[in-house]
Parts: sequence; structure tokens; C-alpha cells
Amino acid sequence: MAADIIKRAMIAVDAQLKLQQFDASLLMQVHDELVMEVREDQVESVSAMLKVAMSGVASLAVPLLVEVGVGGNWDEAH
Repeated sequence: MAADIIKRAMIAVDAQLKLQQFDASLLMQVHDELVMEVREDQVESVSAMLKVAMSGVASLAVPLLVEVGVGGNWDEAH
């Protein structure tokens, strides 16, 4: 189930990146995380989009919580 959720999230995020014409790219998936490269001046907008897009990919009895970390590399983003 978790693998299906992250796959749906990747599809939703990719669609929103194209629709909203963000200068951002999905780089990779690490377990239940998506690692992205985002232009610095778009970080806040992309973060807001990620929270909406990712939290809405599945209807569960409990809400899907989405956290966004920002940094120069994957380690700094945690």
C-alpha cells in the first residue's frame, strides 16, 4: 500500500509541476520521500503544492501528513 501511495504522489507532483510551470524537477524517491531540485525563489510555492498534491493521493481513515524539508543536499533537508 505504501509503495502505491508514493507512486501516486509522484504522478500527482509531476502533473502539478507541469501544470503550474514550476522550474523544479523530481530527482529520486527514497522510501517514502521525494527528493527534488527547486529554484530557490520557488521553494515556498513548490512546498505548498507538494503538501496539497501528496496529501490528496489516497483516502484513508487517517490523514496523510506531508512534511517538507529544504536544504542544499538531502542531509541538510532533514
